[in-house]
Amino acid sequence: MQQISAVQLAEWLRDDSRAKPLLLDVREPWEFETCKIEGSQSLPMRSIPQRLQELDSDAEIVAICHHGMRSMQVAAFLEQNGFGKLYNLQGGVAAWAAQVDPQMPTY
Repeated sequence: MQQISAVQLAEWLRDDSRAKPLLLDVREPWEFETCKIEGSQSLPMRSIPQRLQELDSDAEIVAICHHGMRSMQVAAFLEQNGFGKLYNLQGGVAAWAAQVDPQMPTY
């Protein structure tokens, strides 16, 4: 697993020459509804083990949560289950709001 900053992720998403990663938001549904990074997919942390087969183990995946701790745990779990192209968004959506999208609602 690699760490990626909000600014680095924003640059990646703007780079049309690079394939877009799966933005895997592992927060609770109410958190996802409050604010999200455009294009992200909601898959709450507690549901990951049961829904593991829905994820492409060859895809580049950026795990996202509120501050980066739950997403780091999910990325570690995915790594233990054969996923190899994993990134954890350092600081989570809070960092995204502070560094990339100041219009994003926060909580």
